[in-house]
Amino acid sequence: MNTKELKDTFTSLYGDSDEGIHNFFSPGRVNLIGEHTDYNGGYVFPCALSFGTYLLVRKNHSRIMNFATTNFDHRGAVNLDEPFVREGKSWINYPLGVLNEFRKKALEVEGLDLLYSGDIPNGAGLSSSASIEMVTAYAMNQLYHFELGRMELARLSQAAENDFVGVNCGIMDQFASGLGAAGHALFLNCDTLDYKRVPLKLEGMKIVIANTNKRRGLADSKYNERRAQCEAAVDAIRREKPIRHLSDLNLQEFKDLSHLVKDETVRRRAMHVISENQRTLDAIDALSKNDVEGFGRLMNQSHDSLRQDYEVTGKELDTLVEEARKVKGTLGSRMTGAGFGGCTVSIVREEAVESFIREVGQAYSDKIGLKADFYVAEIGDGSKQLN
Repeated sequence: MNTKELKDTFTSLYGDSDEGIHNFFSPGRVNLIGEHTDYNGGYVFPCALSFGTYLLVRKNHSRIMNFATTNFDHRGAVNLDEPFVREGKSWINYPLGVLNEFRKKALEVEGLDLLYSGDIPNGAGLSSSASIEMVTAYAMNQLYHFELGRMELARLSQAAENDFVGVNCGIMDQFASGLGAAGHALFLNCDTLDYKRVPLKLEGMKIVIANTNKRRGLADSKYNERRAQCEAAVDAIRREKPIRHLSDLNLQEFKDLSHLVKDETVRRRAMHVISENQRTLDAIDALSKNDVEGFGRLMNQSHDSLRQDYEVTGKELDTLVEEARKVKGTLGSRMTGAGFGGCTVSIVREEAVESFIREVGQAYSDKIGLKADFYVAEIGDGSKQLN
């Protein structure tokens, strides 16, 4: 990101001032394994990426918050003396929801000029929304000395998306964006929020993200439906065993109790969540033994479960994964994110990356008729101030 150009854009929008411009950044994330487990109180294993959302902000000594972004034409202005109101499907709802959560805590801000600029592909499933929320939360926390910890900022940003935007996301995206660390992935228990930074020792290998470029809106997808199905499974099992989440069960316990879940589809949804939890634990164990090939096999199993039991993949994601697995040098490949479009993540031997991108891209274009974009991922830090 060219920060000089971004500052030039800022001053062209808002003019010059003696007040200083502050620059903040929060990354997107990719989840290596542990999908659709976060809102079920389970385990996830994401890492922060080197691309994300930049925020330039300056106090304007008024009661007006001015919002602009380089990514969309739509701009907005909000009066701080009035209640915050959700604005259709506007991107402004994400930072506005964060400000609303601060307001609930009686933490008020002043008038600001804000310019956002993201280099995360929109709708790709790499958490552009969480990145916007976290960069807003981190910036307000720093500028106004609210002294909230990163964990609390992640919770606050999740609440903004749940309650203001209206998407029932779990905590993983905001957590990874706020607490990520270069060279590490985060092993997170989404029930307790206990976490551990795990070094990613992928010598001679690269993480390659492939974007289907199939547009999908998370709030409009089947995400909320899957969440409701998981809750239905919990309600059924509670007739014999008091559980709070599906992740309270291990595989054997679920097999013993699965007869309580009468709906076969709901039973398969639960099976994915509980088996994915076990795969995530096994993946951490594999990495601790430097068994990256074993980690790759678990990634493959994860995608297969997301396709067969959770049914959140679709032909675009399945084609990318199928073609990735054909390339010699691919250790594992799976969808990442909510699904229904978005991205895959693969571990590929370094010498095979060029052929991976060429061969998978050509096969995908031939079969689907869309052009996939590829990113060789660098693992970056969480939210930070840049100046």
